[in-house]
Amino acid sequence: MTMKASASIYKPAMPYMAMVFMRFGSAGLPIVAKYALNKGMSQHVLVVYRFAIATLVLAPFAIVFDRKVRPKMTLSVFVQIVLLSLLEPVIDQNLYYTGMKYTTATVATALCNVLPAFVFLLAWVCRLEKVNMRKLHCQAKILGTIGTIGGAMIMTIVNGPILPLPWTKVNHQHQSTNIAATTKEDPLKGAFMILVGCVCWACFVILQAITLKSYPAELSLTTLICLMGTIEGAIVALVMEKGNAAAWSIHWDSKLLAAVYSGIICSGVAYYVGAMVIQAKGPVFFAAFNPLTMVIVAIMSSFIFSEIMYLGRVIGAIVIVLGLYLVLWGKSKDQLSSDSNAAPSSGEQMAATSETAGTSNQDFVLLDVSRVAAADESVEENQKQIP
Repeated sequence: MTMKASASIYKPAMPYMAMVFMRFGSAGLPIVAKYALNKGMSQHVLVVYRFAIATLVLAPFAIVFDRKVRPKMTLSVFVQIVLLSLLEPVIDQNLYYTGMKYTTATVATALCNVLPAFVFLLAWVCRLEKVNMRKLHCQAKILGTIGTIGGAMIMTIVNGPILPLPWTKVNHQHQSTNIAATTKEDPLKGAFMILVGCVCWACFVILQAITLKSYPAELSLTTLICLMGTIEGAIVALVMEKGNAAAWSIHWDSKLLAAVYSGIICSGVAYYVGAMVIQAKGPVFFAAFNPLTMVIVAIMSSFIFSEIMYLGRVIGAIVIVLGLYLVLWGKSKDQLSSDSNAAPSSGEQMAATSETAGTSNQDFVLLDVSRVAAADESVEENQKQIP
């Protein structure tokens, strides 16, 4: 098999592989962060350290690899970066960690699965996602989105009988301790904070897809978002932790682990991979993989911590996988139909070639979200290609 043939096979599969690996990395965050928060770490300080570390890690790569493709910074792009850093690094992350303090890591992970529904609706409104109720693949995307959310709710609410797995051991005393601990928390308040944060997260995904059209340098954009998020998050932390200098102290313990892990894996790598996947496949494709985090957390917890596995969680995981398959199937059919209906002219082929060359340093070729641009934009691009 030649290198050209191998590239033709692996290139279409890379967005799928990237999202699966990214979700495996994200699955460790709820456990690590919850442990650090229980040890007394401030959630506002954790946000600052997280994005400061992500900025330091990503900045050298952005300077080196994006030096030839980085476009000029404009006022509109800078405003969008400020809004992006405010939506996800500041508002969403502060609400997420605060809500996690009032609930558990499992509940916080489960509630984040409303993201595909929010992103789908916002993408529909912003015309980043085409929906035709008469077409089967559009119906599949809607049913798949509902299925992922329904499966997440089943995993959270329905327990059912305990599955006698050989590597788990039921500890009734540990269960009673957990029940007693959860009664001191405020699940409703925590759930509300996490859901509001998910709305901000969905807005972030949609705005990022729009920003990538005018600033198609994923690594540089990710670094700038983390940098602005660090500055804005520091202002919030200084206000919320006023007079509490001890909140900023950090040692070689779980607090440092939470900051480094969340900064490198969940902010730096995840934001960069997310930007590339959004540019290649669109925001709904990116959001559809979010429920996999909860499934991975449930499986890893069962093996590593010998946590009890309930039948309801298994059923919920199956429903999530089926819903995810429907969304991905609908997206693939939607992309095939858009390709067959494009019938590009010579000028459009020149514009597509120019657009592909602008992102040639990445492993992804097409910009899916750009296909929803208006017809007059394509005419303007064709005119620009004429010497």
